[in-house]
Amino acid sequence: MAFDLVQYFSEQIKIQKPQLFNQYSSKEKLLFIDEVNTLVLGQLISLWKQDKNKLYQEIKTSDPLYIQGIARHLTTSAHNQSTLSASELESTISEVLALQFSELNQLDKTGSFGQIGLTELLLGQIEHLSGQAEDWVWSTNQLTELIGSKPSVQQEISLESTMQEFNQMVQHAQPNTEYTLAFEEEKQTTPIWSCIAAPFVALLILLFLYCSYTQLITN
Repeated sequence: MAFDLVQYFSEQIKIQKPQLFNQYSSKEKLLFIDEVNTLVLGQLISLWKQDKNKLYQEIKTSDPLYIQGIARHLTTSAHNQSTLSASELESTISEVLALQFSELNQLDKTGSFGQIGLTELLLGQIEHLSGQAEDWVWSTNQLTELIGSKPSVQQEISLESTMQEFNQMVQHAQPNTEYTLAFEEEKQTTPIWSCIAAPFVALLILLFLYCSYTQLITN
């Protein structure tokens, strides 16, 4: 499995771009970071598939005009459903894309990946991206093979209900340990001497009844 760039880029955005989305709550900030991160990385993968030679050179040069063109393309896409304003989304995409270019270039230099190594690294991110965003993100960045990969709310609820039913079934299948223990304790509390003496007591009662009967007949 390829190194997880999705998580790596997300952490780098938080470290290198702490000012992004500061006007929102902590929860919203994280959601928007993940949204833009997956949107941009997915676009890079799509562009790499189309022309890896060109994108490899762009990663090396990090041309601001090229970055701006990608940001505008994603922002104006008919599939874009981000709640961010167009201007905020475009500027944020530009910043995140420049960061991803810089990190990929550094990884390439450090690991001597080359085009072959980066191909394996980038295409390996599809597995990590699966289920990480809404379908409109994949439609926007043309990574359409991931459409439908995020579980719906109904599926999550259904899974939770299934697990609850399974746990109940397991509990009902277990023996009633309280009753079993009580029964065993009751058996253990019966004295052993009473079990031995019981036949003699019964014999004495029979002898008494026999004697009484014979006396009744003789009289």
